[in-house]
Amino acid sequence: MAAQPAQSGDTHSAPAAAAQPPHEAPVSEHAVSEGHTAEEQHGESPWAFAGKLFNFAVLVGLLVYFLREPVRGYLADRGTQIRTDLVTAAAMKEDAARQITEIDAKLKQLPGELDALRERGQREIAGEQARIEQAAAAERDRLLEQTRREIELQLRAVRRDLVTHAADLAVQVARERIRSRITTEDQRRLLDRYLEQVSTHE
Repeated sequence: MAAQPAQSGDTHSAPAAAAQPPHEAPVSEHAVSEGHTAEEQHGESPWAFAGKLFNFAVLVGLLVYFLREPVRGYLADRGTQIRTDLVTAAAMKEDAARQITEIDAKLKQLPGELDALRERGQREIAGEQARIEQAAAAERDRLLEQTRREIELQLRAVRRDLVTHAADLAVQVARERIRSRITTEDQRRLLDRYLEQVSTHE
């Protein structure tokens, strides 16, 4: 009767022991697999890194080989362009400085030039006024002389007309007086005298 409990105890302990190793086996296998993976990774990483370095060096070499001349030409052209731009910028700076200097000089001379222009304008205005006055005086004298001549001509014409008219009137008056005073005998004597003078001249 005493042996059965022992068997029962072994029986209970056996399942416990049987249950224990399967629980520990997965842990050890997982640890072993992790260890192998770590060792494999640790063993392959230097070669992979070297391969990457080699690939990078080859890529860099190819890029340098194929792009050396274009890059050199581009850099040379770029350097030439930069030098040209610098020279152009220096020339433009000098030109701008020269123009600024000229503008400053002109601005400094501007008050004097304005005064000179003002004085010259005043002189020109005074001269123009004098010329206008002189021209007006000459035109006035010319008009006066022309008017005087026209008046003299009109007076001469009027005098001539008056003299002619007066002569006509005098002749007419004398004729009327002669007609009224001279008789037929006086007319005959005058006619005879006239004939004698004509015959004498012949």
